[in-house]
Amino acid sequence: MVSLVVSRLQGNPCSLILFLLYTKVMKIIGHRGAKGLAPENTLSAITVAIEHGVNEIEIDVQLTKDEVAVLHHDRFLVASGTKPTIASHTYAELLQHKHDLPTLDEAIQHIAHRVPVIVEIKPGVPPTKVLSIIRRYVRKGWKLDEFAIASFDMSTLEWCKFQEPNLPLVINERWSGVRATYWARRLGAYRISMNQRWLWLGFLRMMHRRGYAVSPYTVNSHSQAMYWSPYVYGIITDYPDRFTPRSQKSGKSRATHPKL
Repeated sequence: MVSLVVSRLQGNPCSLILFLLYTKVMKIIGHRGAKGLAPENTLSAITVAIEHGVNEIEIDVQLTKDEVAVLHHDRFLVASGTKPTIASHTYAELLQHKHDLPTLDEAIQHIAHRVPVIVEIKPGVPPTKVLSIIRRYVRKGWKLDEFAIASFDMSTLEWCKFQEPNLPLVINERWSGVRATYWARRLGAYRISMNQRWLWLGFLRMMHRRGYAVSPYTVNSHSQAMYWSPYVYGIITDYPDRFTPRSQKSGKSRATHPKL
């Protein structure tokens, strides 16, 4: 069964065929798991994203007072009518406010090789703990390219590059293509994630020609995805059900980040 996109495009068979062809090439990346379908950065969001056949999952990581890497976008935990700062509280304390706050360890184990995971280290979060967790799973037999590190903080990516040169990196950039390509060249990275509000077709075509793999965020419109699909690596979306078949694939084989 094909997702909501199919029903919307059934009146135009040519558009439907083109969309299905393009999404076989264009990667569908679940934003914070599947933010639009389940509470963001939770195991349930990861489950829903995988059920909808995403190619990769993006999650955000913060660090607690007792150095537990947890999945959360903001520095503050908004729950139970309070806003405790994650870095100022232990994991046990935070669980009292949000019972479904998963650790990075739990998320990796839950994904269980089914799709690659993009771990976004939020600005101000020391990357040491995240990298140590990834290395621990690599020692257990996971492949390094089942992971990628993303950040808006270029010093974080520089440190990760120095410590683990073969670990895939994703340059996060809000608006400047010039800045994104500068850092991509400096870090030897080819993947760039940019705010879709500042992208246009000519820029994406040029980046594609130069060998960069751009993934716009956050794309929830199938018409926008169709327009960009020949020139982007993938789209980061809150609603993977709009872009993929709902039926889940086997998931037994390991999925890794592709190398260009």
